[in-house]
Amino acid sequence: MKRSAVWLPLLGFALVFAVVAMALVRPADRTVRSAMIGKPLPTFSLAAMVPGKPGLGSAVFTQGQPRLLNVFASWCVPCIAEAPMLMRLKRMGVPIEAVAIRDTPAAVQAFLARNGDPYGRIGNDRESSVQLALGSSGVPETFVIDGKGRIVLQHVGDIRDGDVPEILAALEKAR
Repeated sequence: MKRSAVWLPLLGFALVFAVVAMALVRPADRTVRSAMIGKPLPTFSLAAMVPGKPGLGSAVFTQGQPRLLNVFASWCVPCIAEAPMLMRLKRMGVPIEAVAIRDTPAAVQAFLARNGDPYGRIGNDRESSVQLALGSSGVPETFVIDGKGRIVLQHVGDIRDGDVPEILAALEKAR
């Protein structure tokens, strides 16, 4: 009995080491998901962000056609990375609306000039109030909204080539 008790501290250390090593090798998914999935889009009305392009309100999403709602910012590096995918989706006929958070009209205009403009409307969310109401925790995030104004999918992070089929399937299902 005494001999086996000598090994208990070493066994305890090995167990703690194994748990820590597992956490380092396989970190937990820390993605914050919106609680709004499956619920109606919050009511909002945002002023236009750039001249020549209308602002954005929640009423646009209840006109019968599913569409994307992209939350972005000109200062967001992953937003630049996803710009080609958004342009690709636009060429495929996907309507895309946008909420620009904590940004300036000049910066957004420059961003669109450099990276392309896939958006039908861009709302100016200076205080991130719409972003927070959506349950969005960062940029970029894209939501699939059905034609009745209900959120059916949230995509956290930049849209990549492998994400396009899932987004298209969600849009098709939302019809």
